[in-house]
Amino acid sequence: MHGRSSDMCEGPLISKIILYTIPIILTGVLQLLFNAADLVVVGRCCGSNSVGAVGSTGALINLMVNMFIGLSVGAGVTVAHGIGSGRNDDVSKTVHTAIPTALISGAVLTVIGVFFSESFLQMMKTPSQQLHLAASYMRIYFCGTIASMIYNFGSAILRAAGDTKSPLFFLTAAGVLNVLLNLIFVIFFKMDVAGVALATIISQILSAVLIIIALMKREDACRLEIKKLHIYRRQLKRILQIGFPAGIQGSLFSASNVIIQSSINSFGPIVNSGNAAAQNIEGFVYTSMNSYSQTALNFTGQNFGAGKIDRIRKIMWICLISVFCTGAALGLIALFFGKSLLGIYITDSQEAIKYGMVRMTYIMLPYFLCGLMDVTTGLIRGLGSSVLPMLITVAGVVGIRLGWIYIVFRIPEYHSIKSLYLSYAISWAATFLTELFVFKILMRKIKKQQK
Repeated sequence: MHGRSSDMCEGPLISKIILYTIPIILTGVLQLLFNAADLVVVGRCCGSNSVGAVGSTGALINLMVNMFIGLSVGAGVTVAHGIGSGRNDDVSKTVHTAIPTALISGAVLTVIGVFFSESFLQMMKTPSQQLHLAASYMRIYFCGTIASMIYNFGSAILRAAGDTKSPLFFLTAAGVLNVLLNLIFVIFFKMDVAGVALATIISQILSAVLIIIALMKREDACRLEIKKLHIYRRQLKRILQIGFPAGIQGSLFSASNVIIQSSINSFGPIVNSGNAAAQNIEGFVYTSMNSYSQTALNFTGQNFGAGKIDRIRKIMWICLISVFCTGAALGLIALFFGKSLLGIYITDSQEAIKYGMVRMTYIMLPYFLCGLMDVTTGLIRGLGSSVLPMLITVAGVVGIRLGWIYIVFRIPEYHSIKSLYLSYAISWAATFLTELFVFKILMRKIKKQQK
């Protein structure tokens, strides 16, 4: 909070990685708890159709947002490299380029989301009972994407500088506001999913304001001064070099999920509602695992900037072992309590809960593979290479899932919801092994260049 950067390039790695990662995990879990509050409130007050409507927008929202979230990754890596190599002027210019980039990104998303949401939902074959509600939710949600982008870019900068606590505090404040507004808008004003979306954008505005204040109060190269806001070409180019491929990767990853969601929609609203609730529970495991990817990215970025390659190998093993243990343990726990957890979201359909358990069985047990895949992605990006993980993800995740849907899933005996879910684990495993192989090759090349 005081604005000093954490030194990721010196001292014991295990304790530093754990202390760095825990606030990221808590931030992600809190964010999901507040998002879960959206589904719980509409589920208990408005029924499973409203749960399905909100849940069916997730893959599409991620598809549209992830391209610009990737740019925030580029900003974070550029800041980490600058801090590691001691280039304070470069860090400052990156910060003052990142915020205007966030504003522009959010504005573009707002226009796309407001005007094209319903058309996109129709293309996904969203059940007619849920289409109007889903479109209403998305239109309102996208009115807050400028604030969302500012928070994401700002938190990427803070984490690159070693500050993972401030985003946690800010998200807590915004999340509490979100829950209170959910209750007011849905229960008292009977606004259904529109009230949930409105509560979300108001809380996003609060988190954006807090992140800007935190950057303005810093005492190091990451200090933000409004009068210095400017898009510097060299820094923007670097952000785009790393962030654009990361954004494409995230969007294509989401595109495969959109296609899978479209296939899930074809099984009807009951399956869709169970799937939506299960996805929300999975999110808690995923965000815990993905936190190690952010840790791997920033620790690798700073140490790469400082030329400390041997520490990067240690970072790799610590993060891979940690994410495996986290994913395997949480996956089993979530599956064991699956029916009770699904019952929090769905109170009017035992059949929807049954289909939610089907998804959880096929996703939760091998979910650690997704965590391993994300960590290797973070390691490669931390080295400054963003095109390679993009290409590997396109082939390993998108390619396998699309091939599965358009070839295997069309075979009558494999045309089932279980078969559809099986494609996830296969794509995670193939992508992780390929990325690990590529990371080791990159490390050898960097080691040779140092000699």
